[in-house]
Amino acid sequence: MLARFCRFLPALLLISVLQADPQPNPAGHGPQSLKNLTLEQLSAIEVTSPSKEPTPAMRSPVAIFVITGDDIRRSGATTIPDALRLAPGVEVARIDGSKWSIGIRGFGTRLSRDVLVLIDGRTVYTPLFAGTYWEVQDTLLEDIDRIEVIRGPGGTIWGPNAVDGVINIITKNTKDTQGIFASAGGGNVEQGFANVRYGGDNGDGLTYRAYFKGFTRGPEHHSDGDNFDDWRGVQAGFRMDWTDQAHDEFTVSGDAYKQEDGEGVSLSTYVPPLTESLDGNAQLSGANALFRWKRTISDGNDIQIEAYYDRTNRHEPNLAEDRDTVDVDYVQRTKLSSRQELMYGAEGRLSDGRFSEVASGLVFFPIHRLDHLVSGFVEDDITLVNDKLLLTAGSKILDTNYTSVGFEPSVRLLWTPTNNQSLWASYTHALRTPSDSEEDFYLSSFLGVGGGLNEFARFSANKYFAPEQLNGYELGYRMLIAKNLYVDIASYYNHYHDLFSEDVVGPLLLETTLPFLVPVQPPLHILLPAQFRNDIHGYTKGVEVAPEWRPTNFWRLRGSYSFLHMNLEQSPAPGAIGLGTAGTTGSSPQHEGDVDSSFDIGKRLQLDLVYRYVSALPAVHAPAYSTGDARIAWRFTPLLEFSVAGQNLFQPFHIEYGADPGLPVAVARSVYATLAWRSK
Repeated sequence: MLARFCRFLPALLLISVLQADPQPNPAGHGPQSLKNLTLEQLSAIEVTSPSKEPTPAMRSPVAIFVITGDDIRRSGATTIPDALRLAPGVEVARIDGSKWSIGIRGFGTRLSRDVLVLIDGRTVYTPLFAGTYWEVQDTLLEDIDRIEVIRGPGGTIWGPNAVDGVINIITKNTKDTQGIFASAGGGNVEQGFANVRYGGDNGDGLTYRAYFKGFTRGPEHHSDGDNFDDWRGVQAGFRMDWTDQAHDEFTVSGDAYKQEDGEGVSLSTYVPPLTESLDGNAQLSGANALFRWKRTISDGNDIQIEAYYDRTNRHEPNLAEDRDTVDVDYVQRTKLSSRQELMYGAEGRLSDGRFSEVASGLVFFPIHRLDHLVSGFVEDDITLVNDKLLLTAGSKILDTNYTSVGFEPSVRLLWTPTNNQSLWASYTHALRTPSDSEEDFYLSSFLGVGGGLNEFARFSANKYFAPEQLNGYELGYRMLIAKNLYVDIASYYNHYHDLFSEDVVGPLLLETTLPFLVPVQPPLHILLPAQFRNDIHGYTKGVEVAPEWRPTNFWRLRGSYSFLHMNLEQSPAPGAIGLGTAGTTGSSPQHEGDVDSSFDIGKRLQLDLVYRYVSALPAVHAPAYSTGDARIAWRFTPLLEFSVAGQNLFQPFHIEYGADPGLPVAVARSVYATLAWRSK
């Protein structure tokens, strides 16, 4: 059936285009309203990620791309990582059914350690392994207003770990999600899902919503038949917004989730069988609560306080951790004159993590650690020429339990010669702070047999692991060339030093026991001591181009191209042996490109086609690939919609990333259908 659908699809698309009614689609409901905006209006959409204050995208001196809620819906994406494929310069590679490698301008990894991810201002970066567990970052996709993606450092405003970019997922105000929304569907990989949300108000300025979602997903393609990566979960949440028309805005929100995530892990021991692969279900759960208050004192003068609590529980086949995080953030904006505006603030965070060893070979010591982060920032916006030239300068200062006081300064210049074009340049210094995995981590791995003895490597803690550092230089240009043609170009040169490295730190040692890790007497073996260090330095450079063209009022054509060049070197300390940089430079594509064509066919039918190309990732044995997605939706009434989406249609399966352990998991071709209804 799937093969028939793929053969039939080109003919269906041709017929649809030939029958296209050149009438504008009527005003939609909910997330569809943005599709009716002109390119001029879209370029003026206000974004908050660059400065924590609403600023028109055209006048933001950063490389920012906005993925709207309607973009997500029409793409057919069912997860936030898949939605991020829409942004230029963002590298998304599926590892298996529930895991992704995501990077911005290089350094793609399972946990995206150099990218800061936020959901409504709540940081979801984990200090255990440094990064983001993408599989548990979720919400009702229907309720996402937009995803703002900053390519490049954002540390001055957002603090540490916003080295290569910031991904800010922003949900809708509850006044825009009134009534009932429900959807359900399924297919060959997306086996089943259901979503429901109800929104209301009390008639006195308070609006609210609550949602529930559940899903079950089948495994991707495994050439060895080891289909371990099935995935299922449920999640519920709420949000309340209240606005005092005079001064105050309040938001209270919360979420709770539970998942079973199939995964395969590798275990090493000093006694036979030495190494084994273990399949099992990770038990993942968590909850969060957020409070935000904003008071507007006058035009250009306001204060904002945000606080959140986040609980995560990860119990995997080879490790377990429970973590509680509390964060308080204060921001104030003061208008000093008609030409100058000052923003400043402070943040404090405590994160209490408790680690448990589930299987031999992986240990954190101490197993219980209270991590802290204290930071402050100041940023000054100075208008040098009215409506033409803006200078922004500032710095973040921070302190953590792993670092001494650090600074993240930034200088940005924005020139807007006309209302329809802008040119910007910037310099930023950014830091990624050490994590538990670099300073408190012990791991033993079986390497093989050499000289008749079993060979092992053990990574030991490095109490002197330093922050990774970036000096970033950017130049960008945006222009609304005509009412139906827009282009956004960004280029960059990033110089890195003190990057994460893996080093052999001593001579071969002959041991018969290792009591810290193994409570029993092992056979005679060779141990290769190793450590995580800061021995890699070098640069990356590249360019990103994202045009959009609207040939007619029923056809939108968008595209993007990203080029990345990485040049990194490892300089290990005397007596150490570096394991090289190939794993870093070869895990991000040098070329990426996509074309997205959207049609409104008459008043009821929508058609979306996506083509994308990604060059090879030699470090993880992933060849270059190109593939396509398609989605067709029929609106029976303005409130009821039926859609069919096909993903990765060009081949039965393809590899996007390597796997550890075992053979790479290939991403399978999939088709699923959805029926969605809203009451208003």
